Amino acid sequence: MSLKQRVSDAVKEAMRAKQSARLATLRFLQAAIKQKEVDERIELADTDIVAIIEKQIKQRKESITAFENAGRTETAEAEKAELAVLSEFLPEQASDEELAAEVAKVVAELSAQGITGNPAMGKAMGILKPKLAGRADMAKVSQLLKTALS
Repeated sequence: MSLKQRVSDAVKEAMRAKQSARLATLRFLQAAIKQKEVDERIELADTDIVAIIEKQIKQRKESITAFENAGRTETAEAEKAELAVLSEFLPEQASDEELAAEVAKVVAELSAQGITGNPAMGKAMGILKPKLAGRADMAKVSQLLKTALS
């Protein structure tokens, strides 16, 4: 079943169960998917939908931080609930060991080609991003990569 179909089914389930907060989040996600399809006049693949979900998750995390810093705990809790709903549609997250292994492998490949330092950072992220899309927080991957390159 495609990711788009899973989101659609989840909307229907939320409607039947009268889960208004979950339904609102899922409808927002559905609208973002539809908007992208209309703008680009294409049918989105699962990888494109994962990218949309990741973007929305990043927005929620930033909002949570801002709301907590402002002392608005109720709003931060609502954002956390939305974050949990969106996270359901991401692929299984890579373990820390798996991330470290991927980073080490890419660093070894690049150093074998004689690429080190800052140029290696960009090339490595270019290789890792498609491999780990939706399965890892890219900020965390970037941090691991910086550590491995220094």
